[in-house]
Amino acid sequence: MKTPAPQAARSRRQYITAGLASMMGTTIEWYDYFLYGTAAALIFNKIFFPAFDPITGTLAAFATYSVGFFARPFGGLVFGHFGDRVGRKSMLLITLFLMGIPTILIGLIPSYESIGYWAAVLLVIMRFLQGIAVGGEWGGAVLMAVEHAPEGKKGFFGSLPQTGVAPGLILSSLAMGAVATLPEEDMLSWGWRIPFLASVVLLLVGWFIRVKVAESPDFEQMQTKGDKVEMPALVVLRRYPKEVLTVIGGRLAEVTWFYTVVTFSLAYATGTLGIPRTVMLDATVWGAAAAMFTMPLFGVLGDRIGFKWIFMAGALGIMLFAPVFFTMLQSKDVGTITAAVVIAVGGVYAALYGPQGGLFSAQFPPEVRYSGISMAVQVSGAIGGGLAPLVATALLAYGDGDARYIVWYLTALGVVAIFSSLFMHHPSRFALPAADALRGPA
Repeated sequence: MKTPAPQAARSRRQYITAGLASMMGTTIEWYDYFLYGTAAALIFNKIFFPAFDPITGTLAAFATYSVGFFARPFGGLVFGHFGDRVGRKSMLLITLFLMGIPTILIGLIPSYESIGYWAAVLLVIMRFLQGIAVGGEWGGAVLMAVEHAPEGKKGFFGSLPQTGVAPGLILSSLAMGAVATLPEEDMLSWGWRIPFLASVVLLLVGWFIRVKVAESPDFEQMQTKGDKVEMPALVVLRRYPKEVLTVIGGRLAEVTWFYTVVTFSLAYATGTLGIPRTVMLDATVWGAAAAMFTMPLFGVLGDRIGFKWIFMAGALGIMLFAPVFFTMLQSKDVGTITAAVVIAVGGVYAALYGPQGGLFSAQFPPEVRYSGISMAVQVSGAIGGGLAPLVATALLAYGDGDARYIVWYLTALGVVAIFSSLFMHHPSRFALPAADALRGPA
């Protein structure tokens, strides 16, 4: 068996390539994922659920959107297992195609008027496959970046796949913003399909980039030493339940905040406040553009002062800014709305998401790391992200159009995130060699 080069001997080009490939790959996959969320907020209720009234149709569209989140833990379990057993790189190539192909097929699904409820069934199936792909992709992308990174820069490199979320969001928002300028009839009949079909180009680019990346050094080292475990998920649940719970508790606030701001607020602003959808899409683009710069910045700060402290600052940001965010939206002023989204995404969200790669991967040893972070992150994603638009819509209705209950919900999750992060490990806890952690007493 080929012995991997020690980390110190690896060239600068190798770890830079791994970091950029992780970022560009996640950009492509999140373009596909966000495209669906934007379409669910603005279009799918009219195409696939026209028999319902507007609010019920929107809820139905968000329900299909949530299917992808509930599929993500399954994807994390499956790809986490093989990522720990077979390797990180091969799983990233598989998840890329598993995301891209269903996205293209969504653009080909006939409308409700053509095939009735079968259109919604096909939509749900494609969304389920997307969820499985994202559930397996995130952990692998983060580990390829973090495990290739030189010492002292794991926060920065771990932020690169996180940063890929921003250009993915920008591309999807620009694509939907472009077709939103079409006449209503044209947009609903064929225009909305173009961004989905265009995903074929991104799919090919993503494959070309990821196929050139070397396998993770940590995986190669544990493969050489024979440190693999037969059932990584069972080891995680038996020996690291506290770590799983702290990651879930920490991430619930981040993922709920993000999908409340980016997905629910689209429907809220356009449907309840009467704000033009182009205003919200443009604001989202500016927020994502800011996050492209602030996420790596927060990753670097995490290297300097500690990942958990940056993460906790982001959780505090949710508690302080949530009521301000909805007040700024209600102003209906374009500049104020744009500022609200820029602060929410480029500031609060980036502080939470930027240091996550370094923070969460440090909670598990290499032998079960892919499974550990995938399971914990995707369970919280299903609960937080999958339910965020539905919960926010229900709380808005309960408050008779007032967002105060949504603010309370977000604030409570911010408190949970702060307490969860206090119990997380320092990054040195599972630094290589980590085999003894699995051989010692449970």
